[in-house]
Amino acid sequence: MPPTPRGTCQARTLFLGAADLQCLVRRLGLPACIAGVAAQIEADFRRWADFDKSARVAAHSDVGVIELMPVADARRFAFKYVNGHPKNTAEGLPTVMAFGLLADVATGTPTLLAELTLLTAIRTAAMSALAARHLARPGSRTMALIGNGAQAEFQALAFRDLLGITTLRLFDSDPAATAKLQANLAGQGLVMQACSSAADAARGADIVTTVTADKTRATIVTPDMLAPGRHFNAVGGDCPGKTELHPDVLRAARVFVEYEPQSRIEGDVQQMPADFPVTEFWRVLAGEAAGRSSADDITVFDSVGFALEDHAALVWLADAAARQGLGRPLDLVAAPADPKNLFGTLGSSVDGRVSSAFEQATAAAAEQATAVPA
Repeated sequence: MPPTPRGTCQARTLFLGAADLQCLVRRLGLPACIAGVAAQIEADFRRWADFDKSARVAAHSDVGVIELMPVADARRFAFKYVNGHPKNTAEGLPTVMAFGLLADVATGTPTLLAELTLLTAIRTAAMSALAARHLARPGSRTMALIGNGAQAEFQALAFRDLLGITTLRLFDSDPAATAKLQANLAGQGLVMQACSSAADAARGADIVTTVTADKTRATIVTPDMLAPGRHFNAVGGDCPGKTELHPDVLRAARVFVEYEPQSRIEGDVQQMPADFPVTEFWRVLAGEAAGRSSADDITVFDSVGFALEDHAALVWLADAAARQGLGRPLDLVAAPADPKNLFGTLGSSVDGRVSSAFEQATAAAAEQATAVPA
């Protein structure tokens, strides 16, 4: 069979960098982006069985975690790279940084590579608000927001737009974080009240959202913060050894998770016995399980972030960027003129002196290994 003519079937990858994501959000408006991602997440969760799912792969250290999050259906494969390093801000770096990829399942061709730090914040808030629409008490208007860091504004606006929250009760161990949030959300139609403690913030709240960052087994939400009908949106407990809720809070509530095998390892339910009852949220959307069954139910959404949410975010991003004409082609993978002749792409630069080059590289590596640091 003759080689495929160059250009007939090349691997094409669209690249969207940080500036592209910022431009897209400015053009569409953050509320529209949150709503669009939430709608795509709901659509993907409603076809849960179509996806090949697994818990994410994580490399943990004393200072943070680096994770890969894969998922696929019959059409697209998606993965996200994301880290979580709470001490990064002291070095001038974000706590969370992320990028992601979409690929065509039929050919394996990577079709989209995108910066996802901003979109991760949007999809996390969109997932929280989507879950709360089905789990929180109807008519909820006041939310405690405990942890006022990089994710907090996104949570606040998602709950404002998708649930009708009008009042925020704010607490962070760093008062500067609360001041930052208040400045960023000034003029956004939200009443904001700075509080002296997590318990003070929860007082009178319909919904309690926790988005703390420290990689510790903490008890941000304690049993004295329980109240009939209250919904807890627990976002910050998202890796082994990192929690936010006291076990008695979980025992008192109906607990919902994204993907149970992952949540048992990473979520607040890591504290509980293996047979502690939880409900995967997709079952609520599918009508297979009840969300809130009464006005007095206490509900918990034990959110850790799941790859299917990133698949939804990447699919939404690909469509939105195409409509806006954003992004640029990226020479990410080789595209030889003859797809059966990768070696031929090296051209005349290959002169057969492989053995000599190998000997030189080996000698250089040995010299570097034995060098004494200055």
